[in-house]
Amino acid sequence: MLRIAICDNEANTRSYLSSLIRKQDCSCEITEYASAGDCLENSQKIDLFFLDISLDPRSCAPNGITLAKELRERKPETLPVIIFVTGYDQYVFDAFDVNAFQYLLKPIDEQKFTEVFARAVKYIETFIHSEPAVRTLSLQYANVNRIIPLEQIYYVESNNHKVVLHLTNGEFTCYAKIGDLEGELQGQFFRIHKGYLVNLAFIESYKKTEAVLTTGEKLLISKYKYRDFVKAYLLFLKKESGL
Repeated sequence: MLRIAICDNEANTRSYLSSLIRKQDCSCEITEYASAGDCLENSQKIDLFFLDISLDPRSCAPNGITLAKELRERKPETLPVIIFVTGYDQYVFDAFDVNAFQYLLKPIDEQKFTEVFARAVKYIETFIHSEPAVRTLSLQYANVNRIIPLEQIYYVESNNHKVVLHLTNGEFTCYAKIGDLEGELQGQFFRIHKGYLVNLAFIESYKKTEAVLTTGEKLLISKYKYRDFVKAYLLFLKKESGL
């Protein structure tokens, strides 16, 4: 269910936008606001905003821009999609200053609206509503197949012809080669020693001879692995931060 808010001081514009939205092939919930104040008070879970740039008919000030800035500041973690609806094309560049998705000029062209709306919905579904895939490791032991989310594995320890997975909820032992797991888990795990394959997400700190996990446990780092480990760990942190 897509949650949409329309904020415009003109009732006929709000009504027209609502009718255009309902014509689209999209399940949605529409809320209308006549002022910026009402919108700010009741817009906690909105995915898509249609904002009039000049909300006050008695003023030429682009109040919709100010509203958009406040919405951005209040919701930095979600960054809702904002589409401006305006009869004043001189404010177009101001719209992009607040990372508006698009703007529509009044009178609103229905075909243009349909195109912009479809792109906005696709963006929301791809970047806002989508859940990141959970990576897992599938292992078999004693005819039992076990699927373990990588986020539950602190590290893998080699033990003769077996491996011991040290998990957030205990341990799991199975017949496997740590070298094979190293290839399968590359990117999030790094083999810091011939006997240890560690989840980089659980590294608390490190020095040349050891890595300290968030659990407080210390694992040896091979002197031959240290330089590559640092590179892999820094690359992992960069990817996790989205830089």
